[in-house]
Amino acid sequence: MSNPPKIRRASPSRVVGDIKREQYFARLALDRPDVGLCRATTLVAKSIDADLTGYDISAAQHLVLKMLSDVGPCSQQELSEQLRIDRSVMVGCIDGLEDSGFVRRERHPKDRRANVIVPTPDGFAALTEVENGVPGFLDRAFQALTPAERRTLARLMIKILDVA
Repeated sequence: MSNPPKIRRASPSRVVGDIKREQYFARLALDRPDVGLCRATTLVAKSIDADLTGYDISAAQHLVLKMLSDVGPCSQQELSEQLRIDRSVMVGCIDGLEDSGFVRRERHPKDRRANVIVPTPDGFAALTEVENGVPGFLDRAFQALTPAERRTLARLMIKILDVA
């Protein structure tokens, strides 16, 4: 005879309607803004991934194309450092962009040992397509904030990042 299946009860953390648990991160963010910022970043990153589903480009690839468009050709190392994307991830990111015809690697004009990443016309076209969707994405990702609160958040992030 086989043993009857064990009934698995929901853990207390999975009980719906437990207000204390549901509001945990909101309360925690008051004492630990670092944790709140990390959680908010995760939520926004998930929103970015969902919005980019219809495109042949990842969030990291979008950032790379955006930086190349804004500042010109860069080395992989500079892209990695400025965008805070791990070097090993950046290699795959650039490989994917190159395979798609969105960038090409060229010899660095001042350092023959290095390459620079240069966007192609197809890369600019892909970036334009994605950028056209950014306002809608921002509205969805930050819908809980008023326009004034969004501007305040941006100012505070700049202050934290010390890039002003």
